[in-house]
Amino acid sequence: MAHFAKIENDIVTQVIVIDNAVENEGALYIAGTLGLEGEWIQTSINANFRNYYAGVGYHYNRENDLFYPPQPFESWVLNSEWHWEAPIPHPNDGLLYGWDEETLSWNEIINE
Repeated sequence: MAHFAKIENDIVTQVIVIDNAVENEGALYIAGTLGLEGEWIQTSINANFRNYYAGVGYHYNRENDLFYPPQPFESWVLNSEWHWEAPIPHPNDGLLYGWDEETLSWNEIINE
């Protein structure tokens, strides 16, 4: 199956699946046969191309022809590989942590 993302103002608003038999026709098939308007760009469920599998709310970067996820927290920055990074690295001690935007720190998640 082939997956296509609808792009509006460089944001993914919908993702549909079409049969591989019509994958090469892509946007023409979507507009002509399915009657769906808009700009449709193929995405890879395995992220084999265009960086990420496009989900609703993801961004499309036209210059680099790739998708990337929404910013998870205001303090995080997009790195050169199109991944969001926290202002401080995630601890690498085998414990489970969650990001606290208020304190800009990683807090251990306690399993009780």
